[in-house]
Amino acid sequence: MFFRIIKLKSKYVNKKNKSSLREWFEAISIALVVILLFRFFCFDLFVVPTTSMEGTVLSGDFVLVNKFNYGSRIPTTPLSVPFTYQYMPFSESRKSYSSIVQIPYGRFWSSTEIKRNDIVVFNYPLDYGFPVDQKTFYIKRCIALPGDKFEIDGKETYINSEEAEAPPLSKFQYHVKTTAMDLNLDSLEIFGITEGGRISNQGDWQLTMTKSTAEELASHSEIDQVILILDNVFHEQRYIFPQSDQYKWNKDYFGPLIIPAKGDSVLIDYATIKLYQKLIADYESNELEITDDSLIYINGKEADYYEFQMDYYFMMGDNRDDSNDSRFWGFVPEDHIVGKATHTLFSVDKSKTEWLKRFRWNRFFSSIE
Repeated sequence: MFFRIIKLKSKYVNKKNKSSLREWFEAISIALVVILLFRFFCFDLFVVPTTSMEGTVLSGDFVLVNKFNYGSRIPTTPLSVPFTYQYMPFSESRKSYSSIVQIPYGRFWSSTEIKRNDIVVFNYPLDYGFPVDQKTFYIKRCIALPGDKFEIDGKETYINSEEAEAPPLSKFQYHVKTTAMDLNLDSLEIFGITEGGRISNQGDWQLTMTKSTAEELASHSEIDQVILILDNVFHEQRYIFPQSDQYKWNKDYFGPLIIPAKGDSVLIDYATIKLYQKLIADYESNELEITDDSLIYINGKEADYYEFQMDYYFMMGDNRDDSNDSRFWGFVPEDHIVGKATHTLFSVDKSKTEWLKRFRWNRFFSSIE
């Protein structure tokens, strides 16, 4: 009788333990699902890898992105490993998703629309090797909206023929001529100057800074000249969008260019097709053919006009002379928009060697404007 009681008690304990383990498993599973849903549809955290948005957003900033603001995008590639991106951990070839199932583009209800000067996280349009939601993340400032006429004239931007004020922390490259043979780079960091260096042994420097910093630097006795570096209006840069001899633009003299809006029709010919061929063929998935005699066929039919199926945006970095942005590769389609960057939760300066000094404490929980 004694052994029977012990045996029964043992069964009871095992059953109880199994129930506890199951409860823990269910709790963890529910928590993971909630976190994934939160990341997919509400907020996410991204680390900024480059200096293209300095001094507004710095390399090493951990940025909170509001996905709900512009409407939460439905994941187009649902078959993916959670908490991975493009490739499996510790692998550069094994993809972390399957593109067998692709969900058409769509968004849930949005609270606002994208506004000019919003800082936006989006998928890089020219990352052709991946589905839209698996493309590389970029962060830039939205300069022009669908339907806008955009132009750059000597680094000054114009929207619908009116000059647009540059963000106060936007940076440009300057030629600095000094009376001394050397400058103290540590001292320059006080001015927020972290990029650039000496370009000759005669006191010539090329430094990246804001306009206000350039004015302040020019007042110092050691500084002889501070001159904004500006491309010549006639200097054609073939790597500038749309990479065509029809448009002899450079990064400082660009446009005018009409930003496509959903429902708008555009006349397409040998010249304009250079601007919109990626939109028609790649982003809106049409069969595009341009014949040797300059005839244009869309989905097998000769076309003189094309009606856009999506809104498009023009993005630029605040570090205007060191940013890979829409001036180089063109428009951002609406289905590539991830969300609005709203706050810097914390920031790490990888150039510092001491552990505590690597944290930019003044940027913790700061808003982004």
